[in-house]
Amino acid sequence: MIMAKCVRRAYISIVAKQHSQFVCRQCGVAQRRWAGKCPACGEWNALEERVVRDAAEDKHRPLIPHDEEAPAVMRLADVRPDQMRRYSSGIGEFDRVLGGGIVPGSAILLGGDPGIGKSTLLLQVCHSLAHTGRKTLYITSEESLGQTRLRAERLMGEGIKAQRHPPRRINCGTEGEGDGSAIAQSDMLVSAQANLDVIIHTIQETRPEIVVVDSIQMVYRPDMTSSPGSAAQLRDAAARLIWLAKQMNFALILVGHVTKEGAIAGPKILEHLVDCVAYFEGDRFHSHRLVRAVKNRYGSTDELGIFEMTDGGLREVPDPSKMFLSEQRVSRPGSVVLAACEGTRTLLVEVQALCAQSVFGSAKRKATGVDAGRVSMLLAVIEKHAQCVLGDQDVFVNVVGGVRVHEPAADLAIALSTFSAMTNRCLPTGTVVCGELGLGSELRTVHHMRQRVSEAARVGFKRFLLPKGAAADAKRKGDAAIEVVACEGLNDAIRELE
Repeated sequence: MIMAKCVRRAYISIVAKQHSQFVCRQCGVAQRRWAGKCPACGEWNALEERVVRDAAEDKHRPLIPHDEEAPAVMRLADVRPDQMRRYSSGIGEFDRVLGGGIVPGSAILLGGDPGIGKSTLLLQVCHSLAHTGRKTLYITSEESLGQTRLRAERLMGEGIKAQRHPPRRINCGTEGEGDGSAIAQSDMLVSAQANLDVIIHTIQETRPEIVVVDSIQMVYRPDMTSSPGSAAQLRDAAARLIWLAKQMNFALILVGHVTKEGAIAGPKILEHLVDCVAYFEGDRFHSHRLVRAVKNRYGSTDELGIFEMTDGGLREVPDPSKMFLSEQRVSRPGSVVLAACEGTRTLLVEVQALCAQSVFGSAKRKATGVDAGRVSMLLAVIEKHAQCVLGDQDVFVNVVGGVRVHEPAADLAIALSTFSAMTNRCLPTGTVVCGELGLGSELRTVHHMRQRVSEAARVGFKRFLLPKGAAADAKRKGDAAIEVVACEGLNDAIRELE
């Protein structure tokens, strides 16, 4: 009887240290009571019940060590700057996006749609790093070791004979390495594991310099009741891995899937935890892929990496302008070549527009690759200042090749392509345009104008339409082959149409 009472009291004590809360699977905010609509993000039916322990009983959460010798507060002038060095991934386009290479101790989040090439790129990066002597650990939580090896063989373009006991060290292969011995001799480490405790133990035992977790959605903490991929599991798994990366000074690369809402892993909590966030862009039906950084604590967020998907994996594109203009031979109505800038790189892309008579009484406005709201504003400027009636026309604007242009320098290209499609007139062959369009139809200067003109001259274009304020300093000494045409407003640029 006494034993039963003791067991009952112990059970009541354990239960008393646990409580329930309702966590939103979209934004991760915890509420004490259930509600049909999340008060934080407004998502309906998103609150899920979670049983949590008292924080004092959580022995698995790592504690931040305290350095007694270092003062808690000190003058900024007395702080020694970190001697930040970078690891070259061996892939120049990936290094460009990261700001020059991989920083030890940093956390990188790579997101993108399923099947766009995230695992392919990271396998190539891991192989290149291991080939240079960097101890690299590739942790896959979605595939087995055999599936990872088959992926590596497929990337190399040649299969090798099946072995009874395949080695745990594999090679993802790059162009020109299509022999089976490359896999057997690779120093790249792989592990198929989703348990967070086992992953941390593996990292502590192997002590790698670069760790890739593909993907973070499937990693779970066994003592938590929530399912893998939930907001609680994602926050805890990412936080513990990032803390471990800072303590052991290894670079951590996390793979995150993009949901139908366009967010990585549902909530945005991962983007706040990591140091760098890079997105895969591009259409799965096109061969090229774009990698763009939207957050980078160690570099610029304006850089863009361009790859081409081949049978041997992702290949760097040395001249993206020629790739995007491969089918643009002669000028035609509704087509204008734009000189767009992405960080330190200039891209020459084709902007197309189509105007068709509306038959339903309400004109459509569709845009692909540019902001639809800005297109609507530019159409209003054309109607007001160029005397071109577009109210009864369905207008479609597209940037060829799946490229997205975010800068306002595309205004002139959008306006001219729309006016050209409406009037059946076109620019002379070999003409590039660039400029921001104001509401008064005036053209305004954009940055890096000299760099845009030089790129157009290198590719072989003969004329460049730009704002009048940038004409004086646009050309360099070696750009004498290209003619610069200064335009004060939209009507001046329209007069160049044939």
